[in-house]
Amino acid sequence: MTESIEERIARVRFTEDGLVAAIIQQWDTKEVLMLAWMDAEALRRTLTTGRVTFWSRSREEYWRKGDTSGHIQQVKGARLDCDGDAVLISVEQVGAACHTGTRTCFDADELDPVQA
Repeated sequence: MTESIEERIARVRFTEDGLVAAIIQQWDTKEVLMLAWMDAEALRRTLTTGRVTFWSRSREEYWRKGDTSGHIQQVKGARLDCDGDAVLISVEQVGAACHTGTRTCFDADELDPVQA
C-alpha cells in the first residue's frame, strides 16, 4: 500500500514555527535554484497540485512560484533528507527562479574556502 500525502507530511520535522526548509533543484541538471520555506499546507499544495507553493515569512501568506512572474516551477519529484528537517523539490523551472530575475539565487557572492 502506498503512503498517503498526510503520512508523508507527518514524517517531516518542522521547526517550532511550523516550517521546513525547501531546497529547489532543476530536475535534469541538478542545479540548485533556490531555498524557501514551507509549512505543512504549502507542502501539501506542492505535492497535490504539481506546482511549488511556499510560505512567506515576511508577508505571512502562501505564494505559488510564478503566479505573478510567469516563472513557474513544475514539480518532478520530492525527497525528505535523512533527518527529516529539509525537503528537496525537483522541478522543471520555467524562466528565472530568483526574485532578482536570475536563473538561480546562488549566483551572487562566492564564499571560497581558505586554502591550507
